Amino acid sequence: MEVPDQGIYEKENWPAPEKNKAAMISRLDLHVGKIMETLQKYKLDGQTIVFFTSDNGPHKEGGNDPKFFDSQGGLRGIKRDLYEGGIRVPMIVRWPGKIKAGAASDFPWAFWDFLPTAAEIIKAKSPKDIDGISVLPTLLGKDAEQKQHDFFYWEFHENGSKQAVRMGDWKAVRLAPGNPLELYDLKTDLGETNNIAGTNPEIISRVEDYLKSARTESEAWPLKSPPAKKAAAANSEP
Repeated sequence: MEVPDQGIYEKENWPAPEKNKAAMISRLDLHVGKIMETLQKYKLDGQTIVFFTSDNGPHKEGGNDPKFFDSQGGLRGIKRDLYEGGIRVPMIVRWPGKIKAGAASDFPWAFWDFLPTAAEIIKAKSPKDIDGISVLPTLLGKDAEQKQHDFFYWEFHENGSKQAVRMGDWKAVRLAPGNPLELYDLKTDLGETNNIAGTNPEIISRVEDYLKSARTESEAWPLKSPPAKKAAAANSEP
């Protein structure tokens, strides 16, 4: 965490990376506050919708330990993983007069839903042939009017290709091309600790069928296996 100083955390009995992380979060809070104050100053507060979220879960970069502050919150995985700890993040939306303060929803949606949502808010047409759906009904508390995704799909290509699919409460993860799918029931196992692929062949079959059409083949992003690990050099006596 590249911060100019550790601020109020300087004297805490924490490792330096954790002090830096805490200082970074405090600076973020400060500047979000400045944005909100500016909206109020120019009398835009009541007609501005604010979305706040993150693009991934916690990470280990710069010596940071996600477990130090329990940044995973009981979820499995971190940034660059396709388990929930890597991709499940909160979305905070503030819309005075429209969204009730303190309201909460567990409706799952993703970044690709933001564009059609914003388009519907401003009464514009959303582009055709995109994966996103508008979640405006959920924001307004009109759950009965909300469309839902049949599937969510993710892939990640650093150090090999990983894939993940969510279908309702079912979550499937493939750690490398050709590997068997892992399967988890997020309703009862949000931490993805119990792989139940072996006892749910019909769900695995549905996910496999979906994966045949989930992606468009790309030369830039081919599905590839992780690089082979180099064998450690054997010790030898002179």
